[in-house]
Amino acid sequence: MRTILTTFLDCSKERVWQEVQTVRLLAYIAAPMVIFEPLQPTRFPEIWGEACYQVRMKIFGRFSFGRHWIVISKPLAATGAFQLRDNGYGDRISKWDHWITIQDEPIGKTRLTNDVNIEAGLLTPIVWLFSQAFYRHRQRRWRILVTKNFPY
Repeated sequence: MRTILTTFLDCSKERVWQEVQTVRLLAYIAAPMVIFEPLQPTRFPEIWGEACYQVRMKIFGRFSFGRHWIVISKPLAATGAFQLRDNGYGDRISKWDHWITIQDEPIGKTRLTNDVNIEAGLLTPIVWLFSQAFYRHRQRRWRILVTKNFPY
């Protein structure tokens, strides 16, 4: 099942791209709905490299959703856009293919799109519903960060 959500941010696409590559951004925008604890490597880098990161996902910081692999790549995007891909999977989610696309918009805004394809067997509809809430939460947290000039 697929989730596609877009928001518009009042800052440059270069700044959005700079932030989206940081682990601290994920920690901020995901909290408190999802907490990621690094397993392998045991510490996150400051900047996401094109690599595979094994994590433990905790829903609302309490309920373990098992191990998950965040598989980062930075594919070439259409002219003028930036993209980051997490082609992840986990113990309970066989596919979490998340594309973040960052594009210029008229009047100085940036379009941020989250496009996620999810497969989790019989859990797929439940995980998909959670993803709807999760990505709306993430985009709301993004807008707050931009409004407050990234105070994290």
